[in-house]
Amino acid sequence: MFKLSLILVLISSSINLSAQSKIDSNILFKKTEHSFGKVKQNKPVTISFPFTNISSGKVYIEDATAECGCTKPTFPMQPIGAGKGGEIKVTYDAANLGSFTKKVTVKLVNVAEPKILTIKGEVVK
Repeated sequence: MFKLSLILVLISSSINLSAQSKIDSNILFKKTEHSFGKVKQNKPVTISFPFTNISSGKVYIEDATAECGCTKPTFPMQPIGAGKGGEIKVTYDAANLGSFTKKVTVKLVNVAEPKILTIKGEVVK
């Protein structure tokens, strides 16, 4: 009975530790910010944010969400194995004139702290 209790405590502790870890200890982005510079109005622009799984196990991207409807992120739906890579693609709909700065929040399963990716630029005629 003691062994079973000990095993349950250890499992519970490891789940809690993984839920509290930071995304940077699981995946490493080559860059987290991109400036498009000047982009033409009504010409959507896309950038890829490559990353590598630096953990010892598989990672699962739970979600990548943009702060507005003009920015659309896409991300791998399958698990990324240890040492393997992937990418978050971010497309900005350059409809409105002027400067823009948009953030995309990337969340991993069982990781409390998300990662913020940023795009910026200026839409011109």
